[in-house]
Amino acid sequence: MTIKLAPEKPFARGGNRLCFIHPVDESLCIKVRRPDFTLADRRRKKGFPKNLKPLSSFDDNLEEERVMSALQKQYGELVFRHVSRCYGFVDTDMGRGLVSELIRDGNGAISQTLKKVIWDEAFTEECRRAVTELCQFWETNLVPSRHLLLHNIVVQRDSEGAIQRLVVIDGLGSAGLLPIRLLPPSIQRKKIEKKIAVMHGRIKTLLGQRHQATFPGYHGLLMHDGVTSP
Repeated sequence: MTIKLAPEKPFARGGNRLCFIHPVDESLCIKVRRPDFTLADRRRKKGFPKNLKPLSSFDDNLEEERVMSALQKQYGELVFRHVSRCYGFVDTDMGRGLVSELIRDGNGAISQTLKKVIWDEAFTEECRRAVTELCQFWETNLVPSRHLLLHNIVVQRDSEGAIQRLVVIDGLGSAGLLPIRLLPPSIQRKKIEKKIAVMHGRIKTLLGQRHQATFPGYHGLLMHDGVTSP
């Protein structure tokens, strides 16, 4: 069965993908490649020698599915405390889509990104504790990831509005040619500590931008909340 997404409005847009609520199960989302930015376009933007790689290597869905399968095999259920689940591929009228857990708050709304929450509320003590918990989890379990971007982390709240947890929804896996899990634990930990430090630097930068009239960029903004009409 081919799932029809084209008539629907995505709830989020990334640099390379669009995210839709699964039309059959609202607890899931489907990520598809942006039709206005092809794999060939992505490859053309890369410099030598990356522009020599096959087109498939630029497919975020293929990479995410591979990484998530590896994380589940390595960590089991533990990793899903702070990482969204992945459920494989489906056919859509916009190409093959990757099905993932859609993180929602207790009131049913799609959870906002950490970037949006900090922009709206500053870095509250409650949010600070949630960030600390995520960082401790990352360091303790040596979870491999690229940079921890604020728009790739969502803040899940309960029905009363209290923060339950932070969930990383993208940017997982090893950025280098050598998987981080093959490195000595001490080196893994140093790499993760560096990424956490960079994340805190991004939080500081965002706090310094809150005097601006408009949100910086479109990454991290919901196009609709999944509850009210799009």
